[in-house]
Amino acid sequence: MAPRHGYVHSRAHRKGIHVSDRHEHSHPQHHTHGQRHGLRHRIGHLLAPHSHETADKVDSALESSARGMRALWVSLVVLGVTALAQAVVVAFSGSVALLGDTVHNTADALTAVPLGIAFVLGRRAATRRFTYGYGRAEDLAGLVIVLTIAASAAFAGWTAVDRLLDPRPVTHVPAVAVAALVGFAGNEWVARYRIRVGRSIGSAALVADGLHARTDGFTSLAVLLGAGGSALGWQRADPIVGLVITAAIVLVLRDAAREVFRRVMDAVDPALVDRAERALTEAPGVRGVGELRLRWIGHRLRAEVAVVVDGDVTVREAHRIAVDAEHALLHAVPRLTAALVHADPEPAPGESDPHLPLAHHVAA
Repeated sequence: MAPRHGYVHSRAHRKGIHVSDRHEHSHPQHHTHGQRHGLRHRIGHLLAPHSHETADKVDSALESSARGMRALWVSLVVLGVTALAQAVVVAFSGSVALLGDTVHNTADALTAVPLGIAFVLGRRAATRRFTYGYGRAEDLAGLVIVLTIAASAAFAGWTAVDRLLDPRPVTHVPAVAVAALVGFAGNEWVARYRIRVGRSIGSAALVADGLHARTDGFTSLAVLLGAGGSALGWQRADPIVGLVITAAIVLVLRDAAREVFRRVMDAVDPALVDRAERALTEAPGVRGVGELRLRWIGHRLRAEVAVVVDGDVTVREAHRIAVDAEHALLHAVPRLTAALVHADPEPAPGESDPHLPLAHHVAA
C-alpha cells in the first residue's frame, strides 16, 4: 500500500480539491507582513527593480488583477496626456529628439492595452482545454511590450539618422525644454507606480513596463540637453540626442526582453526554491524532499514536489502529511497559490524502486 500514498493525494488535486485556496483565504494576516519595508530595502528595489521575486506580500488573484488593471489605466492616462503635450510642441518646433521621446511615450502608454487584456483573461476560470487557466496571457503581453519597445527604438533611430544627414534648425527651443521636463516628470511617476504594483502582485510584464517608463524619463532629460545645444546654434545637437535616446531604448529593450524571456521559460528566483525546500523539510512527517518544481503562471506561482514519508504509514496518514507539507509551502513561498505534493515511501533495505515501471517513459 505504501507506494500509493502520494498517488492518492495527486489524484485528489486532479479532481479539483484546491487546498491552496482554502489556506490562502483563511490566513490573511500572514500574507500582509511583507508590506513593512525598511529604507535600505526600498533603495535596493529602486536600483534593481527586476528582483520582484523576493517580495513577501501575497494578494488574492482577484485583488492582484484589479490592482494591475488600475495601475495600467492610471498609467495610460498620465502618459497619454504627457505624449499629447509633447506632440503639440513637436508640431511647431521640428525637434526630432522630442519626436523620438513622444513616440516612445505613446508606445509606452499603448502597452496598457495588451496588459489590460491579459489581466482580464487571467481572471477567467480554468477549463478542460486550458487546465492551468489563462495566466500565461500575461507573459504573451510581455512579449508584445518587448516588440513595441523594439519598434519605437527602430523609429527613433531612423528619424535621428535622417535628421543627422539632413540638419534643420529647431524652433521654439524654450517650449521643447518645457516639454522635456513634462516628459521626465510623467514617466518617472508612472515608472515608480508600475514597478511598485508589479513587484507587489508578482507581474513580470508590469515590472518590465515600469522599467520602460523609467528609461523614457531619462531620455526626456536628454531632449533637454538637445534643446540646450540647439539654443547655442549647434544644429546637430538635436539628432545626436535622438541617437542617444535610441541607444537608451535599446538598453531597456535588453533588460525587458531578458525578464520576459526568463518568465516564459519558467525561470524562478533560486532563493524561492531554497525557501520552499526549507519549509518542506520542517513539515511534520516529511523525511526528505525529492523533485521540486516552481513555475509562474501570470503573476501567480504553482509548485510540484515529491516528499519522502515513512513507508509504513497508512494512506490517510500519508495524505495528511502531504496536506501539511502543502500548507507549509503556501505560508512560506510568496504568491504561491497552488501546490501538488506527491508522497513517496522511504526506501526499505532490499526493496526495489517503486517508480521503476516509469523509468522507460522518463528515458524517452
